Amino acid sequence: MRAHLCSLILVLAVTKVLIVYAHQSSGSFNAAAKDAAVDVLTDQSCTVEVSDLYAIKFKATATAEDITGDVKNADHFRYAEETKLAWEEGKLCADITEEQRKLTQADLIIFQVAAWGLQCFPMYWFTVPAIMKGWIDRVLTLGYAYTPEKRYSQGLFKDKKAMLSFTTGSQESMFSADGINGDMNVTLWPLQNGILHYCGFQVLAPQIFWAPSHVPSEARSTMLTSWRTRLHGVLEEKPLSFTPSDCFDGEKGFQLKPEVHEKHAAKEYGLTVGIHLGKALPPNNQMKAGV
Repeated sequence: MRAHLCSLILVLAVTKVLIVYAHQSSGSFNAAAKDAAVDVLTDQSCTVEVSDLYAIKFKATATAEDITGDVKNADHFRYAEETKLAWEEGKLCADITEEQRKLTQADLIIFQVAAWGLQCFPMYWFTVPAIMKGWIDRVLTLGYAYTPEKRYSQGLFKDKKAMLSFTTGSQESMFSADGINGDMNVTLWPLQNGILHYCGFQVLAPQIFWAPSHVPSEARSTMLTSWRTRLHGVLEEKPLSFTPSDCFDGEKGFQLKPEVHEKHAAKEYGLTVGIHLGKALPPNNQMKAGV
């Protein structure tokens, strides 16, 4: 037991955490969740950096202005190819370079974002707010964050962990399989698979604060207490399950290999929310580890 604790302390002592935070108000519940993460992780000897996107007025639009100097093809500007070249030549603009520095050094990235879903303010249409999407678009550049050869389980960030921490504007029941907003697992799939896992991150289960603006202050306090409790062990958590890249045949359009199909033919559920094989979706595949 003592050896395990010593090992854990050693890990925590060198762990670096980046919190990418997007909320306009320092008095918001999201700010409280961010502050709780900073406090708990710092107390565990982690080095914590916060990118407060609204405070630094982070530019949300991906444009040619993200490159210093001339671009390769001004007549037909292609953002991914141009920023890859700029990254290789050290010509990305300063705000992108700074965020990439933070991300490169981080072992764990927490995306703390404001309310998602219907009946919330501001309304972000079932995804992250524009300023956070801009961080994703501009910081996770081709070459730096992914390549055609290095993505998903072979991704460039496979030694890093990432997680979403967010509030909803709607009640939990509304994000169920038979709720009006639909299954939260489906809502999370594009973000957790198509962005985080795509870049290779080990994706931890999301931290969801259900409709904090519609519950008493005591309930919000309980939410924050649960978050603090989770943070004490978050670095030891197992990541969510995704289908490994080697299960797909690259020579046949990255389709699932026949032997994998055969192995799962008799099973009740598909492999994941997205790769469901026409079967029922595996329950909580994007909400809980080991599912």
